[in-house]
Amino acid sequence: MNRSDKHSVARRTLLAGTAAAGAGLAWGAAGSAAARGHGSGNGQLSQHAVDAEVARRTADLIALRRDLHSHPEPPGQEQRTAGVVARELRAAGLAVRAGVGGYGVIGVLRGARPGRTVAYRADMDAVPPKDIIGGGTEPAHLCGHDLHTTMGIGIAQVLARLRRELSGTVVFVFQPAEEALSGAEAVLKSGVLQRLGVSEIHALHCGPFPVGQFATTAGYGMPGQDKAELTVTGPDAVREAQRLAAELGALATVPMPKGDADLERIVADSLVPNGPLATFVSLQARAREATVGVSYRCWPQERYAQVREDIRRTAARYPGARVRFPGDPFPALVCPEREGRALVRHLRHTLGRAAVTPLHTAFPPFSGEDFALYLDHVPGTFTYLGVRTPGTPITASYPHFTTFVPDERAIALGVRTMSTWLGRRSCGG
Repeated sequence: MNRSDKHSVARRTLLAGTAAAGAGLAWGAAGSAAARGHGSGNGQLSQHAVDAEVARRTADLIALRRDLHSHPEPPGQEQRTAGVVARELRAAGLAVRAGVGGYGVIGVLRGARPGRTVAYRADMDAVPPKDIIGGGTEPAHLCGHDLHTTMGIGIAQVLARLRRELSGTVVFVFQPAEEALSGAEAVLKSGVLQRLGVSEIHALHCGPFPVGQFATTAGYGMPGQDKAELTVTGPDAVREAQRLAAELGALATVPMPKGDADLERIVADSLVPNGPLATFVSLQARAREATVGVSYRCWPQERYAQVREDIRRTAARYPGARVRFPGDPFPALVCPEREGRALVRHLRHTLGRAAVTPLHTAFPPFSGEDFALYLDHVPGTFTYLGVRTPGTPITASYPHFTTFVPDERAIALGVRTMSTWLGRRSCGG
């Protein structure tokens, strides 16, 4: 099979998943069997008990998500959202600390049995107008953080109700300012996770996959980010800056998507082992007067050193041009393979094999994620939760687009699977 055939198969497999999404939402044959037979005799949560709790509160969770969605707050200004989170966690019986790293909220749930301490991260902020693809004048929940927050609350509620069957401790991290890539650092600097003895951390993120599917990232994740500023001098500096920007733009190996077809191709390519996204540079260079601003992401993260050298070499062809890198590249999110493979096994056991889609590159190549900073301290997993409604264009489920309308049925699925996953990890499974 040649490369183009592999891409076609990957794309057909992904799109076929949309039609099969109903099976995943019904938990799948394997999931039904697990719910009947997976008891708590081994110290792990009963899947049947979790499912009953999720079914009982699904309508309330959807209502909660709609409330959060209607009150978007930009990075660093999540005051109302944090208040809702703290209220719901306290009502569920968790120990709560607010004001962590800004408006961050930490909830601690201690099980009835001894075990490990694991964490779950949910980001709370909305997308600021400057980052909305298609333009916007107000912050909006176009990245799914309203779903993330809702699922974090739902998982906490379910596990609290089943505390007698829970081993160890689960720490819930409701993080501010993810869109600004500053919230995780602020939470870590507070020292609260270290003091609680968190040994690993996990997260879900909405993604453009069929509702009912999870896209896993063992060994992969999301690219980091780097920036440069170049200044051109001389009598023809403005025109030279435009030429330099065009040359720098040619360093990109992946063009920015221009429509649905490009986005479909990116998603399909991310499923192909050693495919066109196995290594990439996504770069934008814009000239403004005599200055060129460069922003780029690449994979793997070791490639940043080479791209910086390529930028310097390109600039050297312009006499008097100066290059400045404001700081070190923001690190890539790289998920450990061990924990990632364990999650794949859990999801396949719970939902069935068809509900799990392993990614084979960093995805998507056009955004970053400060969850990377947590994984620099402890292992964990970062997984995409499919939120694409069957029959909708991909931009309805691709974060940051104005047309982003996630399928709310994914909320119950995320709560169900992450509740038993966290219960398994906290008991040492």
